[in-house]
Amino acid sequence: MIGYKNIYGVVCLLLLLGVKPAFAHVVRDTVPAQAEAPAAGEVLVEVNATDKNAVFEKTAKFIFTVNNTTATDQVGKISWVLTSVTGEKLKHDAIDVKIARGTLGKYDFNIDRDDPGFYKVDFMINVSEYDDTLHKAFGIKPERIKSDHKRPVDFDAFWETAKVELSKVKPEFKCILKPELSTPSRNVYLIEMKSLGNVLIRGWLTEPTVKNKKFAVILGLPGYQIELPPIFGEDRDVAFISLNVRGQGNSRTNVNTRAEEYIVHHIEKKDKYVMRGVIMDCIRAIDFIYSRDELRHDKIFVKGGSMGGFLAMATASLDKRVGLCSAQSPIFSDIRSVVNEVEFPIKSIKKYITTQPGLTVDKILDNLDYYDVKNFAPNITCKVLMSIGLLDTYIPPSNDYTVFNLLKTNKRILIFRDLGHDVSPKYIDLELAWMHDEFGLFL
Repeated sequence: MIGYKNIYGVVCLLLLLGVKPAFAHVVRDTVPAQAEAPAAGEVLVEVNATDKNAVFEKTAKFIFTVNNTTATDQVGKISWVLTSVTGEKLKHDAIDVKIARGTLGKYDFNIDRDDPGFYKVDFMINVSEYDDTLHKAFGIKPERIKSDHKRPVDFDAFWETAKVELSKVKPEFKCILKPELSTPSRNVYLIEMKSLGNVLIRGWLTEPTVKNKKFAVILGLPGYQIELPPIFGEDRDVAFISLNVRGQGNSRTNVNTRAEEYIVHHIEKKDKYVMRGVIMDCIRAIDFIYSRDELRHDKIFVKGGSMGGFLAMATASLDKRVGLCSAQSPIFSDIRSVVNEVEFPIKSIKKYITTQPGLTVDKILDNLDYYDVKNFAPNITCKVLMSIGLLDTYIPPSNDYTVFNLLKTNKRILIFRDLGHDVSPKYIDLELAWMHDEFGLFL
């Protein structure tokens, strides 16, 4: 049997980032390499921000370490290039270095910035027998990051209409025991239900084989074109639902597009866009939970990463039955500002436009305003946990921080300075402990 935390972690991975700069460097004295140093003949380098989150008030501070275990002195340069998240070059410089054989060289770099936001910095070392480039990022006063784009005045009415339409669809819930998938400690059920537009969606429910007990619920929402399997674990207090929304996994009966076309399916009409139905699929899953007597209706935890993070926050915004929400690097965050920054989903959108006469990027962005996470954020009332990776190439950290700053509820964000569009094991452990503490459960 796979341990609870291990399988939980696997699923977390599935359920998925005019200023005048000043620069200074301090060269520290070289010191003898430690006794535990790597085998002779190597040059090892690392760069670390002095803050664990690489977030600073004004001056970003990095330490560049060079461990020279070779038999020769290493002579050359350490250079750096500072850019905006869009790749605009802001500053560059270089220093001369000499790391004597068998010594450790440390170099301090201080970069001053005034504007709130996130920045990228590449450090390059070019010495006698070694060349390398290390990619880093940092934030300056991220709590002051704001969006320049307005929320549609009819945003709430748009989604209220969708929920009314959903309420008129008979759910026809089915919960089918799958003995061949079940284990001695957990029963597995295939679940089916009808959602918006009478679309059939499916997922999986796994419950501990404990009788006469009500279970808290984790509702796992999928990343882009990810099929979620049943979630197993040893927690006797928790039932898992892994939902495959329309067009994904085992929910392709009514919507079955190619992977690259899914994100633009009916995007030209905001009330027909696939994500409208997808979000309603998540609301319908909450309805399913409420239909089950053995599930705790007051302890519902929705979570996901990437597209799943987007869906988790949209669900928590539209449905107050959600008790906790966790979102890892949610996409569709302040989407107008990523048009010239990232490829996904902009590349797919621009390609789709070429097949639709008269359709423009501006028209699509007008529609996507109704799907932007930042516009869902102010309506969330449950507690929220978020995470971002500063090296994320899919959703810049500034975009997700814009969403975080718009949350009006109890909130916390974890920043991983060396991660991209990934989920950290540290986040998975904290997320799990957070849920148990908030719901009064015990591991």
